[in-house]
Amino acid sequence: MTLNPELPIKFSPTHRLQWEDAQQKTVILYPEGMVELNQSSAEILKCCDGTRKLADIVTELEQKFATSGLYNDISAFLEVALKNAWIQQ
Repeated sequence: MTLNPELPIKFSPTHRLQWEDAQQKTVILYPEGMVELNQSSAEILKCCDGTRKLADIVTELEQKFATSGLYNDISAFLEVALKNAWIQQ
């Protein structure tokens, strides 16, 4: 499965994205376990609310962090997230 940039992206309803005090990071919780995220990954996944497409997420994060050139990094991460079923389209 490949990310379609024309479709909205949403976080999987079978997973939960939350801050964990014990790890001092945002994590993905799912029935089989937990994935610890770095800050960049967490920020990307927080944008996956089912209303934004890839370009919208890139624009929002580039504005939020006053930078540019994030498309390839965000796209690559979202491909991994899709393959791991953390997100869906």
